[in-house]
Amino acid sequence: MSIDNREAANWTVLIVDDEPDNLSIPREVLTFNGAQVYTAADGIEGLEVLKTVTPTFILLDLSMPNMDGWEMLRQIRANPKTARIPVIALTAHAMSGDQEKVMTAGFDGYIAKPFWLPTFWSEIERCLERLPQH
Repeated sequence: MSIDNREAANWTVLIVDDEPDNLSIPREVLTFNGAQVYTAADGIEGLEVLKTVTPTFILLDLSMPNMDGWEMLRQIRANPKTARIPVIALTAHAMSGDQEKVMTAGFDGYIAKPFWLPTFWSEIERCLERLPQH
């Protein structure tokens, strides 16, 4: 599978990050390629969005105030309505062992910030390839 903007145009994406700059770049890239993008500043807001939106996937920061990405992921996985949504960590946690910790926690993918655009797309592609509808 190779992602192009025709496929991205079918996506609904939720990006959860407390840093406005970290929301704007992936939002602009995805929107430019046709995706419908929702954003939230923390896990509490992210869970609110999930009450009315079922995204194709979620890009989730780990370190945020109010509710971090680890707790939001636990709540996503505990809810039968959201448990199967792919969740990709989009995080500055890029030390040795962090990716393994993220994947062991139940994330479907891992993108270190700041990200390189081809890495961003290839990790999304890798995660979505595993879904039956893709």
